[in-house]
Amino acid sequence: MSQTDHNDFVPAIADIARESGALLMVYFRRRVSIEYKGEADLVTEADRKSEILIRERIRARWPGHDILGEEQGLVDTGSEYRWYVDPLDGTTNFAHGFPVFCVSMALEHKGQMIAGVIYDPTRDELFAAEKGSGAYLNQQRIHASKTDNLAECLVATGFPSHKRHKNPNIFFYHQITLRTHGVRRAGSAALDLCCVACGRFDGFWEFNLNPWDTAAGVLIVQEAGGKVTDMRGGPFQLNSRETLASNQLVHPVLVNEFEQIFSGRGLEPLPEVTEYKGKL
Repeated sequence: MSQTDHNDFVPAIADIARESGALLMVYFRRRVSIEYKGEADLVTEADRKSEILIRERIRARWPGHDILGEEQGLVDTGSEYRWYVDPLDGTTNFAHGFPVFCVSMALEHKGQMIAGVIYDPTRDELFAAEKGSGAYLNQQRIHASKTDNLAECLVATGFPSHKRHKNPNIFFYHQITLRTHGVRRAGSAALDLCCVACGRFDGFWEFNLNPWDTAAGVLIVQEAGGKVTDMRGGPFQLNSRETLASNQLVHPVLVNEFEQIFSGRGLEPLPEVTEYKGKL
C-alpha cells in the first residue's frame, strides 16, 4: 500500500480497533482488578494490553509511523505520520462495569488529521471518518443534528478523574443545564464526540482533554458537518486543552454562553442547601 493512499487507512484502522475492542470485552467480562496511576486516575491490565496490541499492529503495517498513546507515551522518529491512540477511553466506567467505553485511533499526516476511528465494543458501533470523505457509523453516513434552539438541545460534558474540586466545569455545568434540554456526563469524551457527530447530542464541551482523547472524535464531528473550537470560538488545537463541539447551528450561542460564564455575567446562583433541609 502506498503511504500516500489515504483511502486505504480507515478499513485497516477499523480492523485494529475491532480487534482491540474484542480484547477489552474479554477483560470487561472478567471485571479486571483496578490499579491507580494517581489520586483517582484508573489504569487496568486491559488498558495496557489494548495499547500493546494496537502498537504492534501499527508497527507491522506502517513501521515508519510515530505513535502517541495514553499508556506508553510518544515514539517520535520525525515521521510525517503520527498516530493518536487511546486504547481504552472511559477507563473508570470500564473498571466499574459500566458499559460506556471505546477504542480511539486517529492518524495525522503533516500536521493534518486524515483518518479517525472510534469503536464501542459493547454496542458494536464503529464510527469512522476520512478527511474530506464524510463520517460513518457502521458504514452508514452520519450527520450532526439540525437543532438550532439551545433550549431544545441535549448536550454533554465531562469532568476530570482527579482534582475535580479545582476544575471550573461545575460552574459551566450549572449554567448550561439551565439553558438547554439537559446535560449528560457519560464518562467517555471520544464517544461524546461521536454522539455529536451522529445527532444524539447537539453539543459537547470539556476542559483539559489530551490529544488522544479528541483526535479521532474531532475529525468525525467535522466530517459529519459539526464544528469544533476552543471555548471562545477560536480554532481547535489538539494541545489547547479546551474542546467545544456542536452541530454548528448552535455554536455561536454556546460560545456566547461560555463568554458570559467566563466573565461572570448573568449567572444563576446555586441554591442554598439549607433551604431544602427537612423538605426533601
